[in-house]
Amino acid sequence: MNPADDLILIVEDDPDDRDLLARAFRKAKVETPLHFAVDGNEALTFLDRAGSAPDRPRPVVILLDLKLPGRSGFEVLAWIKGQPLLRTIPVIILTSSRESVDLQRAYDLGANSYLVKPARPDELLRMVEQIDAYWLGLNESLRPAM
Repeated sequence: MNPADDLILIVEDDPDDRDLLARAFRKAKVETPLHFAVDGNEALTFLDRAGSAPDRPRPVVILLDLKLPGRSGFEVLAWIKGQPLLRTIPVIILTSSRESVDLQRAYDLGANSYLVKPARPDELLRMVEQIDAYWLGLNESLRPAM
């Protein structure tokens, strides 16, 4: 896989949250391109193609909302972690839920991180900067041979 083909997959149904995230990634000067999926089904379609075709860009990290129309974030997470060519992609839950049952279930299904969406844009910017520094900078990701 060519690092130039890397991207960040953001699965988020709320258009305002998508806009805020896109703005925060721009302000943080994150160079990795963003790809948005607006629901669980769209995310699975994209990931299925990425996992089955070595010439397609694949996410280096996935930001996944839990409360999605159609297939929930939990269903998407379980599917990702069940795919041999995709399960090593770090999945960061980015949700408004502070429910302990959601936190437990997300980690039980293989989430790599669980973040609660901040209320203010400046807090979101700091979160994105930290995601960039850790998950795209410090973290060593497995890249399966395809």
